[in-house]
Amino acid sequence: MNIKKTKLEAVSTGKYLRLSPNKVRRVLDQIRGKKCYEALLILEFMHYKPCKIIKKILQSAIYNATTNYEKDKNTLIISEAFANLGPQLKRFQPRAQGRAFPIHKPTCHITIKVQEL
Repeated sequence: MNIKKTKLEAVSTGKYLRLSPNKVRRVLDQIRGKKCYEALLILEFMHYKPCKIIKKILQSAIYNATTNYEKDKNTLIISEAFANLGPQLKRFQPRAQGRAFPIHKPTCHITIKVQEL
């Protein structure tokens, strides 16, 4: 009998955030695979807009791991971090001669998973 031992992952998700998923992925690529305290330091000093929201989601995932699974927060690493496209807000900008120019305001869903080393 083959028993596979799986590591428990704590997950935190932010949905319907008014951020472009491409710009969020640029930040998530920097912290993926790093230790959580190291990732929090990186997010603190990066000057991009998504950093503030990603930091909140990461802190939530750390808190979920420490309370639900009794993990030590100093040994947690970010196993997965990704941003999916959410629904787009569709707006129109008036243009010359009665025309309308479409504007698509993107939203995204950010998911961060942490696990012990």
